[in-house]
Amino acid sequence: MSRILPVAATAALTLALSAGSVLAQDFRTLARQDLQAAHDEIAANHPAPVVPGPASDTFRAWIDAGLQDALSKTGQSTSGSSHAYLLRYYAAGFRDSNIVIRPSYETPADRFMAISWAGLATGWRDGQYVVTYAQRGVRGLPPVGAVVTECNLTPIEDYARAKLDLWEGDLTTEAGRITSAPYLLWNRNNPYTGGTPSTCKFKVGRRERDYELKPVPVDAANLEAAYRATLYAPGPVPLAVETVNGRPWIHVHSFADDAGWDAFNAQLQGQLAAIQGPQGFVLDLRGARGASNLGSTARGYGVLNRLWTSEFTQSRQPTGGDFTYRATPDNRQWYADVIERMKQNARFAEEAPEVIVQTEAVLAAFDAALAAGQPSFTQPQAATVADASAANPVQGPVVVLVDAGCSGGCLDTLDLVSRLPNVRIAGSTTAADSIFIEQTVQRLPSTYADLAYGHKAWTSRQRGNNQPFVPEQGLVYTGDPVDETAVRAWVGTLFQ
Repeated sequence: MSRILPVAATAALTLALSAGSVLAQDFRTLARQDLQAAHDEIAANHPAPVVPGPASDTFRAWIDAGLQDALSKTGQSTSGSSHAYLLRYYAAGFRDSNIVIRPSYETPADRFMAISWAGLATGWRDGQYVVTYAQRGVRGLPPVGAVVTECNLTPIEDYARAKLDLWEGDLTTEAGRITSAPYLLWNRNNPYTGGTPSTCKFKVGRRERDYELKPVPVDAANLEAAYRATLYAPGPVPLAVETVNGRPWIHVHSFADDAGWDAFNAQLQGQLAAIQGPQGFVLDLRGARGASNLGSTARGYGVLNRLWTSEFTQSRQPTGGDFTYRATPDNRQWYADVIERMKQNARFAEEAPEVIVQTEAVLAAFDAALAAGQPSFTQPQAATVADASAANPVQGPVVVLVDAGCSGGCLDTLDLVSRLPNVRIAGSTTAADSIFIEQTVQRLPSTYADLAYGHKAWTSRQRGNNQPFVPEQGLVYTGDPVDETAVRAWVGTLFQ
């Protein structure tokens, strides 16, 4: 169901848009076409219309009303950037992190993009927007640690909602607050929210004072430094094992297919005896996101199966319950396609044959439902029974480190690892996801954007709809999230 731009075309489009070139495109028309196509695709195939209950209410309320809202704004869609923001706005209005529209030419560096700024960035800290970066050499900036209380005479909560909510993140969630906070005072070329504020009030200690925010030259290195001073960002090697304070520290910061799984799995296997020792280990899932054609959940479960053995983990998986599928030809085709990808991937076929068998059963159920004219069907997941004979090979305590970047398959991984003995979830609140999972990805008519949406409903998932993981008292990290030395020292205290 995906139509992919050639690499050369994608690169050319990225260059053109980032350079501000005028493309021979009518972005108003493209926005209307893409919005309508996105609406029609998810209206026809998303499972929410056949799943009653509160989890579907936001979908039902927004699918048509949100389309009209977004269409009313297409007059301002005059560039690639405004086109991208308007599509993001429509998708985000579902308040479902599994419904996303992102530019097809998006790169990781887009996180650091702005067309103007005053040389500072903010982070969401303990319910407040706090200055996390002030560019060296720029005079008249508030100090790091100052709290923003208002901008352009608008209380900061109202200003933030107008500037960030739906455009940069979901401000109804803690993770959305955290991940969008760096952009509060930046001009990210979104015509719907205005540029950099001219004045803001900051509280420094007990005193409040106004600061005039003057534009400074935009430098990519400074923008990236500001972002990295605010949010934890994984380095270039997302999968690795190292020793920290005499204890294995396992890095899993991505579930993407191209993250380097073969080398990482070999590294895990080579150090397994040490990892499973009485000293315990850290499983670091901060920032763990990334799409996988074969399923990010399977990637996460694969790591856990290696650490604890599949016999031990599989008997302790979350209660399966029921999955509800909307019986449409498009949804059926997704399963037919993914089965072929699974079978063609020799490593996956060897390590997860049961997943292929389960997926083939779903495909057969689709065929039966479509033949009978049924709008949906429910497929129960096989229940797992605890195997009393399966011994726990992990001798020591385990700390699983998470943050707001832990999303998608990372949450499914936490569903399992949190049920294993001697495991504690630490760090900060994760992202949340709906019960509508396992994404279909489709290129929209302009070819400049990709729509992704969950195509099945885990109707009896033990973790509630849009419920994040929140570390328990004593396991919440309250320090600077980008101070790696401090983070590692704090984690070390959890083993004492």
